[in-house]
Amino acid sequence: MEKLVETIVSYIWGDALVYLALGVGLYFTVVTRAVQFRYFFEMIRLLRERKESADGISSFQAFCMALSGRVGVGNIAGVATAIAAGGPGAVFWMIVMALLGGASAFIESTLAQVYKERADNQYRGGSPYYIEKGLGLKSFAVLAASVICLSYGVLVPGIQANTIAESFSTAFQIPSYITGIIIVVLLGVIIFGGVKRIARVADKVVPIMAIAYIILMFTILGANVEKIPALLQLIISSAFGTHAIFGGIVGTAISWGVRRAVFSNVAGAGEATFSSAAAEVSHPAKQGLVQAFSVYIDTVVVCTSTALMILITGMYNVIPPGLSSPLVEHVPGLVAGTAYTQAAVSTVFADYGSGFVAIAIFLFAFTTLMAYYYIAETTMVYLDSKLRYPVLKFLLKIVFLVVVYLGSVESVSLMWGLGDIGFGSMCYLNFIAILLLSKKALKVLNDYDRQKKAGIDPVFDPKAAGIDGAEFWIEYSNHTVTSPHYSK
Repeated sequence: MEKLVETIVSYIWGDALVYLALGVGLYFTVVTRAVQFRYFFEMIRLLRERKESADGISSFQAFCMALSGRVGVGNIAGVATAIAAGGPGAVFWMIVMALLGGASAFIESTLAQVYKERADNQYRGGSPYYIEKGLGLKSFAVLAASVICLSYGVLVPGIQANTIAESFSTAFQIPSYITGIIIVVLLGVIIFGGVKRIARVADKVVPIMAIAYIILMFTILGANVEKIPALLQLIISSAFGTHAIFGGIVGTAISWGVRRAVFSNVAGAGEATFSSAAAEVSHPAKQGLVQAFSVYIDTVVVCTSTALMILITGMYNVIPPGLSSPLVEHVPGLVAGTAYTQAAVSTVFADYGSGFVAIAIFLFAFTTLMAYYYIAETTMVYLDSKLRYPVLKFLLKIVFLVVVYLGSVESVSLMWGLGDIGFGSMCYLNFIAILLLSKKALKVLNDYDRQKKAGIDPVFDPKAAGIDGAEFWIEYSNHTVTSPHYSK
């Protein structure tokens, strides 16, 4: 089974997907005139908008829900595996991918807002919705929804649960099956409470855990401050092939840096589109900007924090795929993953390091599982409108919880392999979709630019922007519905 999964992953995550992700990010950076940079301070301002309605959550809550999906084990275990395979240079390419990915995140989240709808007294939307309404390709939309539902409902959750169980076993010697039961019970209480409960938990937990993790990083850097110049030189020289040891694996560094950046921040993969559509905003571009900012938090801040802690303490080995012996072996026998981060933190906090990282992983991964369920449910709601079997949503909850438990007790390599298959498949579909819809997304951005230049708070009118198929916004802009669902 594991060998079959590895073979499939090697095909999906070949050079084609790596350079497609980089190319799409670069393309959108150019055509949007670097929207992720020129509106940087606007992103921060928009985070302070806390408007919500009976159907929609606030922009900040949507940001936290998306960030809870982005900030997961990829920020801790994923960064470690990137360093282990591609060396320190992989960190540089992770950051590059994040900076370019901000534009992809803006495009996909803006489209999610444009083509959202109201279902089950909630705002629903995401990549299947904008594929159907924006492109008029129902079969493509159903395929995307099916792949996403299968990925987030079955293939991907095991990674998060497995990493929690592994870290708790290392730090507290808690058996994996007990950890699995605890996760399932806590998660069940939340997901049976609906999207509002998921959003309320996310907007309280996510900021706290991110800030605590950044403080941890600065503490470790402070304890090794004299090594910082050499560390930066190591990363840059490894990224561009001038380092004596890592210079020969530049291609691997790029591949693994991009791969783990996409896995971590999922910019352009479609993941954040579902929480983005749930937000109550006056213009779709607002949520696009907020989600672009979440990519920075995920990769430039949190992933980089992990990488710097591992590298500056020397708690890593580098064994590129295909080599029989390691290029560097600082910690013999230490398996790439959470163990690198736990070892790094323990250099400063001794016996408390593993425990702190285990708790951080629990918070990161648990909130990610909440986001995963919401995504799977939203795609199920979309598919159910076609299939008309209401019981499917209840069955999804049960299947999701079973998968989470199984993930906590199964092989770590199998879980990562299944997750890579799910993410890779989604990436191909969503990259194609947002490229095909790029002209419409640019019309929305131009409309936002025009109103900002006029000095007004942008409000979206699809007719004025030249967008068709945005039924929700037609009603919103015409004020034909006066219920709280459409209140400004």
